[in-house]
Amino acid sequence: MHKPYPLYRHLFWLIPLLLSVGMLVYLAVFLSNYRRAIQQAEPPVETLPVQPAPPVVVPEPALPASALLSVPFTVQAPLGNWDALHEEACEEASLMMVKYYFNNQAFGSPQQVDQEIKDLVSWETAHGYQVDLTASELVTVAQSYYGLTTGRVLTDPTVEDIKHELANGNLVVVPAAGQILPNPYFTPPGPVYHMLVIKGYSETEFITNDPGTKHGDGFRYLYQDLLGANHSWNADNILQGEKQIIVFSAQ
Repeated sequence: MHKPYPLYRHLFWLIPLLLSVGMLVYLAVFLSNYRRAIQQAEPPVETLPVQPAPPVVVPEPALPASALLSVPFTVQAPLGNWDALHEEACEEASLMMVKYYFNNQAFGSPQQVDQEIKDLVSWETAHGYQVDLTASELVTVAQSYYGLTTGRVLTDPTVEDIKHELANGNLVVVPAAGQILPNPYFTPPGPVYHMLVIKGYSETEFITNDPGTKHGDGFRYLYQDLLGANHSWNADNILQGEKQIIVFSAQ
């Protein structure tokens, strides 16, 4: 018969185990307290506001060095009769050139063109328009008579504004103080008020269809000369008229 195993022998193995567990508990508590102390000692992290990304700026393409649109030409007196009606028909002739360009039409005979000018003048008179049309009135006539709905007035135009329109295939009609336009084909002193079509540009000049002379197809004005004379109609003083142009784009 075996003797019972002494109790102290069990305790001999149990004591190291208890000591190991105690050490592990102590280390766990120590590390937890250490982390808490570190977190309390660290300064709070400052959260910076999120800055929106700057907008992407896409540069506009450079304008071509020159441009020229194929705009049909008519003089405002197709039959050469510079009577009172035809001397004042520059607005009508300019508007007809715009219409024929966007309709991709060529002008008919001088007699046909002359009759169309007279018909347009008669319509304007019947609808209360005066002999001279302002830039805004030309836009209204264009829409009402020809159905040209894209006309818009641009005030204080620059050379770059006009070049930009032409480079995009748009036509520009310019009202002007005719007597300061340097056109050698005008009968002196030139018209008090005038309108013409710009159809292109070169490095230094605007290329126009100027209906005030039979030599007006492709007549060129220096930038500063044409813009210097640019004035919409003012019955009191044409030189007090606003600097405005009319831009027409495709329908």
